[in-house]
Amino acid sequence: MLKNIKLTIKELAKTAVLMAEKSLGSKMGQEKKKMAIKYITENIPVSSPFKPLISLLLSSFIDDAVEFAVQYMEEL
Repeated sequence: MLKNIKLTIKELAKTAVLMAEKSLGSKMGQEKKKMAIKYITENIPVSSPFKPLISLLLSSFIDDAVEFAVQYMEEL
């Protein structure tokens, strides 16, 4: 189950980074990152009561997924 959540987070990160970029444009890196993390944590496919716990447990992974998605988007 955790592996599936991590795969989903990676996909959510790509979407989140793209949405943040379109919404905020350039030169607002920290704000875009916060927006992307918020999008991911709100859309993690688990029951609402468990979202804060999963977000906390996987916070480092979520952060890394956002950074990976940023690099991926830059390469495109």
